[in-house]
Amino acid sequence: MATPDFIRDIRAGIGHQLLWLPGVSAVVFDDRGRVLLGRRVDNGMWSIIGGIPEPGEQPAETAVREVFEETAVHVVPERVILVEALQRVRYPNGDQCQFMDISLRCRAVGGTAVVNDDESLEVGWFALDALPEMEEFAVARIKMALDDGPAWFAGIDRA
Repeated sequence: MATPDFIRDIRAGIGHQLLWLPGVSAVVFDDRGRVLLGRRVDNGMWSIIGGIPEPGEQPAETAVREVFEETAVHVVPERVILVEALQRVRYPNGDQCQFMDISLRCRAVGGTAVVNDDESLEVGWFALDALPEMEEFAVARIKMALDDGPAWFAGIDRA
């Protein structure tokens, strides 16, 4: 994921110190029940689409913007599926971040899936029984998006 300018500005003042940041992930389904995935430039892995909100941007707006920016697909957010503090990440340059991920289930309403920026090597629609190899982060969110249960919050028992 490309580093937004406002984060570069913050980094200029704090160096590599830990930044606590919001993140938004979108699990996008089409009318055939397929899920939209992108193969990331940074690690070569397939994953769901996501990014960092701009200052003042609502999570649903972020999902809509990020999905379009990365894939040229228009979406409508349907519901929150997960809110979770992720593990701290240390990047090769020494920067440290920790994200509060808000994952949303979204429905595709237009556009054609194509690589639409420099963050993806490939994008495409995948049948649920033919998913490529992915990290558990993406797999878990796809499974939760398929469940009609309430949003999942780390640390809170669903019972």
